Amino acid sequence: MKKIFVLAVTLLLGFVLVACGGKKSEVEKIIEQAETMTLDELIAKAYEESNGMTLYGLGNSSRGKTAGETFVEKVKATYPDYTGKIEWSQPKENSIFEMLTQDTNSASPKFFMTLIQDGSQIQAKMIDTGILLNFIPKEFREAAGVDVEANGKPLALQTLSKVFMFNHGDSQYNFSNVWHFVKENERPMFMGLNSEPIGFNFLLMLTREDYVKIVKEAFDALSDTDKAYFQPKVNALKAKATELKLPTNAEYSLAWIQEWVKNMNVQTDDGPISTDLVKSSAAGQSALIVYSKLRSIEESAGVSVNNVKVAAYESGYVGFGGYAYKHYLQILKNSPAPWTAAAFIAYMVTEKEGFNPWGKDMGGYSPNPAVMQDHSQAGYVDGVNVYPAKNDKGGAWWLSQEAGKGRLVIEDPVYASSVAFTVGEWIESLPGFR
Repeated sequence: MKKIFVLAVTLLLGFVLVACGGKKSEVEKIIEQAETMTLDELIAKAYEESNGMTLYGLGNSSRGKTAGETFVEKVKATYPDYTGKIEWSQPKENSIFEMLTQDTNSASPKFFMTLIQDGSQIQAKMIDTGILLNFIPKEFREAAGVDVEANGKPLALQTLSKVFMFNHGDSQYNFSNVWHFVKENERPMFMGLNSEPIGFNFLLMLTREDYVKIVKEAFDALSDTDKAYFQPKVNALKAKATELKLPTNAEYSLAWIQEWVKNMNVQTDDGPISTDLVKSSAAGQSALIVYSKLRSIEESAGVSVNNVKVAAYESGYVGFGGYAYKHYLQILKNSPAPWTAAAFIAYMVTEKEGFNPWGKDMGGYSPNPAVMQDHSQAGYVDGVNVYPAKNDKGGAWWLSQEAGKGRLVIEDPVYASSVAFTVGEWIESLPGFR
């Protein structure tokens, strides 16, 4: 079915391109102009276009509502008579793709922009089909320290971290190698792959050459006993790696993926996982969850952030420290207010106030250093380092592929979508997949 879908999409895209003769739509022309303009200039255009309008945004993050409210205030600061407003909605689970597709094909498109996650599906269902259009603001493109190639195509609002944590039980337990999370009898807590596709993308990314090297490096650092346990599993997947046309040593990544899928303790959400992991009674348990969940733990008898450690922060830890996924900002091809969409997007990626709904917490990193906040002392209370696990080492550390740093496996929409129907089908066939 997946292959049929891809073929159908490809044929449809080809037909659309031929039918349109390669001509730009009005929204595409506006985006082209908008990319040469400053935020102030875009706000002037937004005022002209959407004064008196109710704009509808759709996103995977509920914080878009707050950003929408402060954006409206930003417009009003220059144009006091502006009466436009943004209504924000967050769809359930994976329905955002269907909602955007239906809206695009409707006689009266409603959504003016979107904040969306899951790079693989975005690429295949939204970008390759032309439903979503990319916009890179001029001031974002020109900002110091911005890697447009890595974060502009499609435009990323932020990169979020999901990291390995473990309950150390008064230092009785230690996970010093990423392979330790998939050892026999380990049951790391993780959201189900069917319910959270970004976790599925994480496993797909492990087969890319650069991440294969990290997995193999971690294997080489294991004890002889651990190697003896894992090596037969690795050897059994060598033919599969060749069949899937994966890089040299990819059988090590396939083995890690296989053991992860088989052993993971599937949970419905990262919130309950985090509250379970920090209990004194959870000694020895581990998880791969959103780093920022530690911010909302309420300390009590038997419950404390200090019961857990972030694996990558531990001296001598080997391998990748978790994975990173992104929230992308896009304009719909039939947006009823493309100028306002461009202004709103520029506001979120070039102004500290615009990014603040996400930047105020640890674990989320803007590609624009100018709007980032420092959370390196998030675990301090009255100047004392009370909760070391909460001291965020920042995006540059987590996203570095240098040994001894976070080495997060970073989602790449193009790669993930390219192996979704080869490696992806193999993952779905594994015992324990759900």
